[in-house]
Amino acid sequence: MRLGGPVLEAVHSPQEWVAALKKLGYRSAFCPVQPGASSAEISAYAEAARRSDIVIAEVGVWNNPIDPDPVKSRKARKDCQEALALADEIGAKCCVNCAGTFNPDHWYGPHLDNLSQRGIEAVAEAARVIIDAVKPKRTFYSLEPMGFILPDSAESYEKIIAAVDREHFGVHYDPVNLVSTPHRYFSQAELIRDFIRRLGPRIKSCHVKDIRLMTDLTVYLKEVRAGLGEFDCGTFLAEIEKLDPEMPVLLEHLEKAEDYRLAGEYVRKKMREAGIPGK
Repeated sequence: MRLGGPVLEAVHSPQEWVAALKKLGYRSAFCPVQPGASSAEISAYAEAARRSDIVIAEVGVWNNPIDPDPVKSRKARKDCQEALALADEIGAKCCVNCAGTFNPDHWYGPHLDNLSQRGIEAVAEAARVIIDAVKPKRTFYSLEPMGFILPDSAESYEKIIAAVDREHFGVHYDPVNLVSTPHRYFSQAELIRDFIRRLGPRIKSCHVKDIRLMTDLTVYLKEVRAGLGEFDCGTFLAEIEKLDPEMPVLLEHLEKAEDYRLAGEYVRKKMREAGIPGK
């Protein structure tokens, strides 16, 4: 597998970007440019990545394509199309978004209908519109699983895949996001293996972090830095390595370079314990 993460320091050229990634020991990365970049800049970064054996894992576009406000949903879908086009041009493994929500106040907020058949149909319709507008040749539009919006399980992801019915609709895998109940928290190995068994060939990129079940009067699952929780990182890494030794696995959601260093050290330790080669 290819561990990666964000570059927090300012870089001003493809060469500086590659140097920063190498210093961090990363073999995969988030897309270094934004939609609207010139073709020359996109080409320069793509060539630098190719020459340096860096996989550009994903172009993130974080918005709500099924917003109940039609003006907002049209704008979100247009932004998704631009991000997907960028992913295809630069050769990223996927363009990733959250599926969206019927919540009018927050772009990934909970809503009664999010996990319903109505939700599946709305998410699939939006994905088809986005993919059909771009017609990607190399990359895939994908959705990051979440706890209270679709897809929230391997089963719901399978239903969305069938409803979208497009070759260039892929799977993004963030296993921690699927740990949404105490039962799943204490059955992580089974949860991980089931997801990969059912959806493995479609997975294009992954995130890695950690989670802790807090002591409270209601269920409170807190995302924490890799190594500070009880996520079954060893099983996740071993199963991903068996699936695809070139799979990008990206650290995320940390504020400081020191936190990323510590998280990276922990993941590399788990890689060594699992017999996974590489940094």
